[in-house]
Amino acid sequence: MIYLKTDEEIELMYQANQLVGKTLGELAKHIAPGVTTLQLDKIAEEFIRDHGATPAFLGYNGFPGSLCTSINDQVVHGIPSSKAILKEGDIISVDCGTHLNGFVGDSAYTFCVGEVAPEVKALLKATKESLYQGIQSAVEGKRIGDISNAVQTYCESKGYSVVRELVGHGIGKNMHEEPEVPNYGRRGYGPLLRSGMCICIEPMINMGKRNVVFENDGWTVRTKDRMCSAHFEHCIAIRPDGPRILSSFEFIETNLGSNAI
Repeated sequence: MIYLKTDEEIELMYQANQLVGKTLGELAKHIAPGVTTLQLDKIAEEFIRDHGATPAFLGYNGFPGSLCTSINDQVVHGIPSSKAILKEGDIISVDCGTHLNGFVGDSAYTFCVGEVAPEVKALLKATKESLYQGIQSAVEGKRIGDISNAVQTYCESKGYSVVRELVGHGIGKNMHEEPEVPNYGRRGYGPLLRSGMCICIEPMINMGKRNVVFENDGWTVRTKDRMCSAHFEHCIAIRPDGPRILSSFEFIETNLGSNAI
């Protein structure tokens, strides 16, 4: 069942998602060599609670953190840890969620830690660009496959590969609702995009091959070839006049300045 949201519900979702953007923006100030992912997690949880919300990830299906912090070859769902210490040249995907006013916000951004190799920065740039390619296809009357195909064709044209085991999703009062939003697919296929649908588009793109492995912690997903992976995510609403991005990278990029992707 795909739940269509009212205008009022979309405004509440906008508020939840803007708080995610502000949280990621706050984290942008702290991501640096020597910082642990557990430190980032504590900053995020405090920031979210201080703004009248609760972390959507904490306790979700038993997940132990407020953030998913995935470094280098970790694709998604990395668990914050005092042993995971950021170092110069790393990349880190930070995925964050909030519960606010009965609705969920969800967004992700991959950050550079200090100076990152040019070829890795190029992967991040292409992954972020593919997200916006997908959003441009999120038009009422099109289908999920149009979004999926836009992401896939853009990334594969750049020589990267698309993770297939993990997908974007519908969102609303629950973090994961129907429909699934893969990052690969055929134009004209899949569920019809209708005004009021709210979905998360989240390309997970590998520098090497698309194959992934699931770690023994039950959460962390890595690339099989141990090459870097990037992850960017926006929450959007399908509207009659085109897609509306509910989340935001503006707070992140204001704080990163010239270091933004």
